[in-house]
Amino acid sequence: MNCRHCNHHLTHVFCDLQTCPPSNAMVKSETLNHPETYFPLKVFVCEKCWLVQVDEIEKAENIFNDEYTYFSSFSTSWLAHAKKYTDYMTERFGYNQDSLVIEVASNDGYLLQYFKEKNIPVLGIEPTANTAKVAEEKGIKSIVDFFGEKIAKEKLAGKADLILGNNVLAHVPDINDFVKGVKIALKPNGVNTFEFPHLCKLVQFNQFDTIYHEHFSYLSFTALKSVFEKQGLEFFDVQELPTHGGSLRIFTKHIEDTSKEVLPTVANMLKMEQELGVDSLEYYKGFQEKVENIKNDFIQFLIQSKNEGKKVVGYGAAAKGNTLLNFCGIKGNDLIEYTMDASPFKQNKYLPGARIPVYSPEKIKETKPDFVVIFPWNLREEISNQLAFIKEWGGKFVVAIPSLEVF
Repeated sequence: MNCRHCNHHLTHVFCDLQTCPPSNAMVKSETLNHPETYFPLKVFVCEKCWLVQVDEIEKAENIFNDEYTYFSSFSTSWLAHAKKYTDYMTERFGYNQDSLVIEVASNDGYLLQYFKEKNIPVLGIEPTANTAKVAEEKGIKSIVDFFGEKIAKEKLAGKADLILGNNVLAHVPDINDFVKGVKIALKPNGVNTFEFPHLCKLVQFNQFDTIYHEHFSYLSFTALKSVFEKQGLEFFDVQELPTHGGSLRIFTKHIEDTSKEVLPTVANMLKMEQELGVDSLEYYKGFQEKVENIKNDFIQFLIQSKNEGKKVVGYGAAAKGNTLLNFCGIKGNDLIEYTMDASPFKQNKYLPGARIPVYSPEKIKETKPDFVVIFPWNLREEISNQLAFIKEWGGKFVVAIPSLEVF
């Protein structure tokens, strides 16, 4: 395998999670007796440009299809984050009815709806037709396609005052083509922002469950600087965010655009990563051992709970949880009776690989489990507040990452 950015041959393994099916490929009742396809999930680090990545073993068009099950609007905290971003960007850059805001991977319109409320023209680019349909129903015009150089040249050249994308950079198999599209679509004085989970937080907090086939790359500021500069875009600001266990929001502009000052935050972030050792192979060693320890602790907890006659269920049919369950080799509902999810698009289906059934959150009141494993640990506070009533019967919450915790 060669690096998807600089084409350097990759030999250094950062993490090997063995094999699993695509993490959002929910199993329907009528296909329970059908086989699933498992793919290797091995992560490499490029010693030339420091991009951390998996191979495109399962094609993006097969993952992001019209049966895609992730709808952004089912998280209240994520909606609040989107609205806060909209208010901030409008105030900072003065977007109005004469501007155009384009979101790449716009999903169900969870964010663009807030720009639309301000009478700012919007356009979504979204490859999954079922989520784009929901956005269209909200009055948000959407192009159902993958973003890149081709679509930017044909439909978007020089039109965008703001191009934004949340948790999309990691999902792009051809990151050079994708960023080239941003360069083409952006107005001369336009702004681009992307948010993505920060590789340094993944390493610090053992967030290996954010590794799955949808995420082709795992991003540091250092690696992305090379990617964007190659396409003629320059970082002028960066912010650290608490979302998804620790994310970065980068701000880029055309290198030719002198109207925006490059803030000290850029140099500070590069320095911080350099001090951590992001640009050295030593930084990436030892992660596999931490992953194995988390796996062993979680399996031990489940077996002990089973032996003590305790009932364990899960909350969230999230990709994170599916990576964890498949790496731990958990199959069927012997150790985890079921999981719950607020999204009706996931309910009454089964988790890929593990084949654990997914129900509405109302199920918990019927069965009164002893433990609820919160798979999307980044929503730990939101979920534990919603389900605080389990304390009435002595129920407890569990998270496996960054280490096993029962609370």
